[in-house]
Amino acid sequence: MATTKLSTLVVAALASAALAWLLISNYYVRMPVFPWLPSVTLAALAVFEGYAAINTKARIDRQPGHDPVQPLLVARFVVLAKASALAGAIFAGFYAGLVLWLFIQQTRAATNDLPAASSGLVASIALVAAALWLERSCRVPERPEDADPSDDPAR
Repeated sequence: MATTKLSTLVVAALASAALAWLLISNYYVRMPVFPWLPSVTLAALAVFEGYAAINTKARIDRQPGHDPVQPLLVARFVVLAKASALAGAIFAGFYAGLVLWLFIQQTRAATNDLPAASSGLVASIALVAAALWLERSCRVPERPEDADPSDDPAR
């Protein structure tokens, strides 16, 4: 399985930001107040994945006090990390579009919605970072016996 490409995340975020800008500019008058729950959920996911990254890396490296990791659990974490990175990028783009539009507007409603949208942007970026960290933590380190024998300078 290939690692998540940064370009994929950037394109998803940009497309989502453009969609958010179009939606918010056309339907903001009819929308309710932005809720805080998505921000809290994204932040909780980021904290969980950050903890999983630390724990998984320690278990893969077989550090003292950590049980060995089961390969199926690592595979599940990689799938979770790849999905979370993409979802976080989509949310980050959407919230970025909202924040930019709300920042430009000079109404009281836009000013009141700005903190919830900004916290969603920060939580989304944190989720992307934690997901990429978890994905990187799931890599198995290369062992000396796995190295290419043609690279051996003794030959």
